[in-house]
Parts: sequence; structure tokens; C-alpha cells
Amino acid sequence: MSYQVIRRALGCEIITPAGPLPIRHVLGVGLNYAAHAQEQGGKVPERPVVFAKSPFAVVPSGHEIIVPKVCQECPQPQQVDFEGELVIVIGAGPGGALCHDVPKPRAREFILGYAAGNDVSARWWQKLGSGGQFVRGKSFDTFAPLSDVTPAVQIDDPGQLTLRTLLNGQVMQDSSTSDLIFDCDTLVSELSRGTTLVPGTLIYTGTPSGVGMARNPPVFLKHNDQVRVEIRGVGAVFNTVRFE
Repeated sequence: MSYQVIRRALGCEIITPAGPLPIRHVLGVGLNYAAHAQEQGGKVPERPVVFAKSPFAVVPSGHEIIVPKVCQECPQPQQVDFEGELVIVIGAGPGGALCHDVPKPRAREFILGYAAGNDVSARWWQKLGSGGQFVRGKSFDTFAPLSDVTPAVQIDDPGQLTLRTLLNGQVMQDSSTSDLIFDCDTLVSELSRGTTLVPGTLIYTGTPSGVGMARNPPVFLKHNDQVRVEIRGVGAVFNTVRFE
């Protein structure tokens, strides 16, 4: 069983047994796989590296990743990258409690489910175009593809999942969530400190090694490329790239 993700006029919602749950907030975590941290210079973060993505960036599987003209007209055009990720979906806790200042042992009480996601990233905008702030390069419309959501009760151990990203059928990323630096429970606990993670919050937990910008030569997304992120036991998200 899984919960379907549906695109509406004002963004996506998750169809749960309790009714539709709008996606209200999207957080991303950078440098959260040891091998990816190594390919990015080797420095392992002491705390989660956190950024935001626009909720309107979320699209279901089968929808296009649309690369807007603003990504093509920048000084370093066509540097749009893929990042396959496990995504945590926050729900309400026992008795409808909100996820706020949650201790790690109770983190799973607030996890509705898990999904496969793609943290699409416009690298020039991420690194140079917005004063070093990630949000602009991560938040263009359609830059957060998301699979249907598998209920948390169906996942025995989110820290032992196989994740693969395929570009036009070629495997680009092949890893396990066992390589996460900060695991799912730690992320929920840490990100809820002083901040309420409302139901409908997504946490893109980070990407493993193999992203396009770290390859030699680099591999960036092109018009009509097909990207698939699959996580065994969780699901898959598949999207075609279209340049405006």
C-alpha cells in the first residue's frame, strides 16, 4: 500500500486514509552521505546542513522536470543536476501532537511515511547566483520530484535501504542509506528543535555520491533526459526533463 501524490493548482497533496494532506514545507539536507561528503572535499559536517525548497517545486512521478529560462540564461547555463534521495514525510503524532522538540527515541511517532525523491539543483544558482544561499537554485518549479509515499509501518529499517539513480537507463548513483551521516530519526529530532515540523513537511535527507557535478567530465541534465530514482521497498519516481 502507498499514499498517492497528486498535483493540484496550488501544489501537491498526499492522499492518506485520513484525507488529503497538502505538502506545506520542504527541507533539504546537504552533505549527508559519507561518500558524497568525500567527493565534495572530504569535510564531514558536525551538524545537519539544512536548506529549504519551495513546496511548489514538488511534482509527482510522471510529471516533467521543467528547466526554466532563468537557468539557461545565467553565466554558467545548463548546470542542472540530479540528486536521488530518501524523503521523510512528517505527519501528526499521537493524539494529533505536532512535531516540535521531539526527542530522537520518539521521532518515528511523527513520520507518516517515506518516499523516493530527486533534489534537482541548478548549480550556478545554488553556489553563485544567490550569495551562497541554496534555496534559489533548489526551488525552481518542478525541482523536487516525489514518488508516492510508503507508510512508515511498512519500512522496518530506513537506515538499510538501497537507493539508485538512473539517467537514461544508466546507473549514476548506487548506495545505501546506511551511509547516511545523520539518520532519519536524528534529522527529525534535530530539525524539530525550536521549530514545528507541521504535517505535510518533507525532509529530503541528502544524496549519495555520483551526482553529475562531481563526475569527470561533469554530467548535467539535458532536454528529453529521463531520470529515475528508486529505493527498494519504498518506491520510485520517474521524470522526463524539458528545457523551456
